[in-house]
Amino acid sequence: MVADNAHLQQHLQQSQQQIDQLQQLFARQRDAFRANPMPSAEQRIQWLKALSQMLSSHQDALIKAINQDFSNRSADETLLAEIMPSLQGIHYACGHLKKWMKASRRSVGLAFQPAAAKVVYQPLGVVGVIVPWNYPLFLAMGPLVGALSAGNRVMIKMSESTPATSQLVKDLLGKIFPEDLVCVALGEAEVGVAFSKLAFDHLLFTGATSIGKHVMRAAAENLTPVTLELGGKSPVIVSADVPLNDAAERIAFGKTLNAGQTCVAPDYVLVPRNRVDGFVEAYREAVTRFYPKLQDNPDYTAIINERQLQRLKGLLSDAESQGAKVINLYPEAQGRRLPHAVLLEVNDQMTIMQDEIFGPLLPIVPYDTLEQAFAYINQRPRPLALYYFGYNKAEQQRVLEQTHSGGVCLNDTMLHVAQDDMPFGGVGPSGMGHYHGHEGFKTFSHAKGTFIKQRFNAARMIYPPYGKAIQKLVYKLFIR
Repeated sequence: MVADNAHLQQHLQQSQQQIDQLQQLFARQRDAFRANPMPSAEQRIQWLKALSQMLSSHQDALIKAINQDFSNRSADETLLAEIMPSLQGIHYACGHLKKWMKASRRSVGLAFQPAAAKVVYQPLGVVGVIVPWNYPLFLAMGPLVGALSAGNRVMIKMSESTPATSQLVKDLLGKIFPEDLVCVALGEAEVGVAFSKLAFDHLLFTGATSIGKHVMRAAAENLTPVTLELGGKSPVIVSADVPLNDAAERIAFGKTLNAGQTCVAPDYVLVPRNRVDGFVEAYREAVTRFYPKLQDNPDYTAIINERQLQRLKGLLSDAESQGAKVINLYPEAQGRRLPHAVLLEVNDQMTIMQDEIFGPLLPIVPYDTLEQAFAYINQRPRPLALYYFGYNKAEQQRVLEQTHSGGVCLNDTMLHVAQDDMPFGGVGPSGMGHYHGHEGFKTFSHAKGTFIKQRFNAARMIYPPYGKAIQKLVYKLFIR
């Protein structure tokens, strides 16, 4: 008991030190920004190239750290879903940055001539980034690239659920950036709470909708604008005529990547009632082709920790107790490797049909008409992603027009996230705001409208006293 109390006391003391340090780092970054409020394009590109070099040089160490945190994370998944998109995002920003930074010329109404107008893109100041555990590298680097491109200072709060990766990212960034430019905060939930209360000029949070509400509430105290990248139950619609093998294979890739621990992973699949059996068989074939076995398979990613594993097992047992038919695609688990499973005969009372799954469990929901599928989706909170499989272009257009989601893939899953020239973000409960590429640059910049006049001032004719003939002429010309 004494030992427990001592441990608790030590933990509280450490957390308080980390919180005090946050305030100091924030003050240092704020001062550094005031000293250099508009970094040049060359300076920003230098920052980005240093980041690119760091990621390229330490791939093996990053793969090893992430694997350690997950207990088993496929090295190829880390390369494909974290390192590659991070590097691609940097290359894209470097190639387009000078164009993004140029002031945007705007038109001036005839009544206000002679004058000019432009929008100047100005760094915001100090940007906060809160990173989740599921893609700890990519979801730190993506916002960092956007914020640095826009000329900001950046503070990053890494997840306590990925201690090895978090420490490594902190160490690596500390080697290439001074702390008054980029710094990384570590610590448990109380440090995260303190982090969200700092008076940032912008705060980006990626994580669960429930936590996003708390972050937004904390940011509101400082009127800090937020970008919230949340989650939700991203639906898949399988059409009446798409080849089932095509659809099943692409859905399987999206669902099995990172063992389903992805914010845009397919959450449930709407399948025409008469195609359910055929889809299940095609899906089973695709998954077992990707992963012939679960046991000792380095490609089969584990669940991040015991708490998340128990949560997923709870979803399964709750569904089974309410009549769901569970089809396990592998005979047994190994450690935190959870067997992929398909669920049939699900209903809305089951927790698995209410909460984001975030794991290798896939419910199948039969439908009779496309209108019925739309109604099913639209009566639920708006998801982060929506996927439709079908080659009829008129039907594709109906899907786009009659559903709401943060993003869409037609005949694929998840790959919209990897497109640097498209915004990424949610809508409603799945998030607000967006970033990536040019949209990221704009999110982390202040678009400052600037009106310019020189010596000649035609506006004098509308100055008081009122009632002059010239004023009446102005009204006649422009109020109509």
